[in-house]
Amino acid sequence: MSAPVVLRGRGGVGLRRLVVPWLVVRVAVIVARWSPARIRRVLTRVSAGARPATVEQARWARERVVAASARCAGEGCLPRSIATALLCRLRGTWPTWCCGVRVQPFLAHAWVEVDGAPVDEPYPAGYHHALIRVG
Repeated sequence: MSAPVVLRGRGGVGLRRLVVPWLVVRVAVIVARWSPARIRRVLTRVSAGARPATVEQARWARERVVAASARCAGEGCLPRSIATALLCRLRGTWPTWCCGVRVQPFLAHAWVEVDGAPVDEPYPAGYHHALIRVG
């Protein structure tokens, strides 16, 4: 489950700044259709050699992804989290990409986190149990 997010800051995000995030979202939508094992394998390779992302860097990427895609602004947590991680990687960093579940009631979710805390998620740390982590 995901929650719509509104961009913060002055003046919003310009069209030119959304072109790269939009392209990254297109890639993420394709990757999100793959099996969990393949997603993990590809993201592990892509993340190799990247510096750990800061909360500000991950938040910046997530905001651009949400602004570029209505799907990612709504219920599209898997492509949103993949796109956020990939956009960070284009800038030389990598947040921890997570995919997991809540048990009661069951709910699958994907997110990015920095230092063990979800970035701009409506849920607190530990609310979901990560089944896959790519850090």
